Amino acid sequence: MSPRTTVKAVIIGDGAVGKTAMLWSYTRGEFPDGYEPTVFDNYSCSVLVNGEPITLTLWDTAGQEDFDRLRPLSYSNTDVFIVCFSLVNPISLMNVRQKWIPELRFYCPTAEIVLVGCKSDLADDPLTLRRLHDNGKLSVDEAAARQLACEHGASFVRCSALKRQGLKEVFDTAIAKTLEATQGLHPNKRGRAMSRGVFSLLRSVSPWRIVTAN
Repeated sequence: MSPRTTVKAVIIGDGAVGKTAMLWSYTRGEFPDGYEPTVFDNYSCSVLVNGEPITLTLWDTAGQEDFDRLRPLSYSNTDVFIVCFSLVNPISLMNVRQKWIPELRFYCPTAEIVLVGCKSDLADDPLTLRRLHDNGKLSVDEAAARQLACEHGASFVRCSALKRQGLKEVFDTAIAKTLEATQGLHPNKRGRAMSRGVFSLLRSVSPWRIVTAN
């Protein structure tokens, strides 16, 4: 089998959960000002894995219902879905179960999944948690998120675009799961490969460089 040279990752999830901020913060090293709903954006990055170049294409999609019929056009030949929800919005996690995973499985039944809890800075902020409580709301039960990921053979990562925490792990994990699937590892061996093999290679990933941005 020839070495894989490209990985296509599509980012999906409810609107305003932090998908675009996550991409922007990681690829450009800064947090975006303001919120503008995404229609579709495409980024291409060159990374090195074990000294070999891999092109990672990142597809940012709109989570709003208005784009439900258009969004799947970007799903063709997807290797891995990065499914995002907000750690301070339990409904966004509920929609992962009820909408996003069923949707991606319908169009791409064999694609890998990385479940990402965005806005970890807010989930760790006592003032934010107090405001949620005062408004009768709760933050996400991360144990439930991890259980959901386990049910679907996904990996779970939490991140903060504002503080740039966990961002590298999100994309390292996406690449790792794709490479493991390509190598045909038995599911029982994947955990060991993720922790000891693939990630040791991904630590040498070069800084992300945007080649194209639409």
